[in-house]
Amino acid sequence: MNYSSRPSRSWTVLQATQQSPTLARLSELAADSTARLRCVAPLLPATLRKSVKAGAVEDAVWCLVVDNNAVASKVRQLLPALMAQLRSKGWDVAEIRIKVSREV
Repeated sequence: MNYSSRPSRSWTVLQATQQSPTLARLSELAADSTARLRCVAPLLPATLRKSVKAGAVEDAVWCLVVDNNAVASKVRQLLPALMAQLRSKGWDVAEIRIKVSREV
């Protein structure tokens, strides 16, 4: 078969996610996690905001990924306020987990 005569078909990421239920669901979860972080960001000290990233959402559990243990400690202190803020905006949050990034 001559592949050069076959029309090439390139998709944007958006098109690919719309064609795949699995990718569409992952895209929805990533957007939801990012929206949650935007919601609680004003409650985080300005010096820590760049050290906190949106993580996975699984049912009523949300994960925040932080740069180091010091940031994790401070964010843990803020968890009740973060959860209250999310609930006030309509998110069903039973738990926020903190994960320290292990990037090399």
